[in-house]
Amino acid sequence: MSRRIAIVEDDAAIRANVADTLRRQGYEAIAYEDRKGALAAFRSRLPDLAIVDIGLGDEPDGGFALVRELRALSETVPIVFLTARDSDLDLVSGLRLGADDYLTKTISMPHLLARIAALFRRVDVLRSPPRSEEAVERGPLRLDLKRMTASWRGKPVDLTLTEFWMVHALVKYPGHVKNRDQLMSEANLVVDDGTITSHIKRIRKKFLAADPAFEAIDTVYGMGYRWVEAPGAA
Repeated sequence: MSRRIAIVEDDAAIRANVADTLRRQGYEAIAYEDRKGALAAFRSRLPDLAIVDIGLGDEPDGGFALVRELRALSETVPIVFLTARDSDLDLVSGLRLGADDYLTKTISMPHLLARIAALFRRVDVLRSPPRSEEAVERGPLRLDLKRMTASWRGKPVDLTLTEFWMVHALVKYPGHVKNRDQLMSEANLVVDDGTITSHIKRIRKKFLAADPAFEAIDTVYGMGYRWVEAPGAA
């Protein structure tokens, strides 16, 4: 069965170009011109991946609103912003809402296809972990690699695909510092330092919501991040 990719873009020419490119690669491409139409479709059936513009018709930030609504429906559907807006503020805002990638419309179609393929590889890896690693437990943390779910002290922590992968990269070797290049490599990200920082802040915020005393992710200034187990943790 081919992967179902939703394209939410108000420019008809761009919408058709992206959809045609995806179809030629064997994907099922479903295109929408506005937030309301896309949201109604998502509530009926989730896509396997969503490509979203920020400005949609008469809604300058309609894409941001749509991603917020899509994340309420699913924390794991990969989401890519594809937009003409290239400011750091927009990029950080998009990632804080839970997008897995943020691309500008200057990107080439081969590059876009490569980023989509990378996201799907992550989905496949997480859904088919080695038998010896169907779950990872580090003290109060439990990562279920089959279901792509995380919990802390028994409370669910809703992580996006990118966030889940980054946490997994950190907890594989507790105490070892992962620099930004290593985190980008293991999470299939090609972003700047600020983007990694935004993801880490969002991850911390989610764990703190489950446990205000959470402090397992340590920032090693000038080097990167590490997972710190509490004394006596298994």
